[in-house]
Amino acid sequence: MTQQIPAPDLETLLSLFYQDIAQFGTIAATPADAMPAVARKLLDHEHHMTVTVEDYHNCEVDVQVLETLFDGQAYSRKILLTKQTDSTVVQFGIVRLHFEFLATHVQQEIMAEETPLGRILINHNVLRRVELSQLWKIQVGQDLAELFRITPDTIVYGRTAWIYCNGEPAIELLEVVTPAP
Repeated sequence: MTQQIPAPDLETLLSLFYQDIAQFGTIAATPADAMPAVARKLLDHEHHMTVTVEDYHNCEVDVQVLETLFDGQAYSRKILLTKQTDSTVVQFGIVRLHFEFLATHVQQEIMAEETPLGRILINHNVLRRVELSQLWKIQVGQDLAELFRITPDTIVYGRTAWIYCNGEPAIELLEVVTPAP
């Protein structure tokens, strides 16, 4: 009998980097069929977002690490993914990685903060499975608006998900895509 793992807790992930969650935005769960087509295509799946946004934007992406936390076992970071072609921001994310489930060399490459997480896991052939937990409609707050270079209160979409590595719930994710032009 497999143990049921609870969905990543959105408030817990946000509180890692936001004392006031309103700076991030106002969040509500949303069904996939209520999302715009582009947001749905980018978020409603069980694949790595690194690959998904690269395919959609037809170019590789870089990671920009904005903040990190490390408590000995869990390493968390607030990031942006940007297009290599023109540095346009395509995704915001918060990840919390449970290092006890990842090999030391994979941990070290993640902590080097030079390569998107999905690319690292793929390059190291880590046996992984992405499990979509929830889709979100977000009315952006001041911080997310500044990061995306959009007006506060703009609606964007995101998701929470788990990445299981070698069968273990190793990575909790919040991923938010920029609005389609």
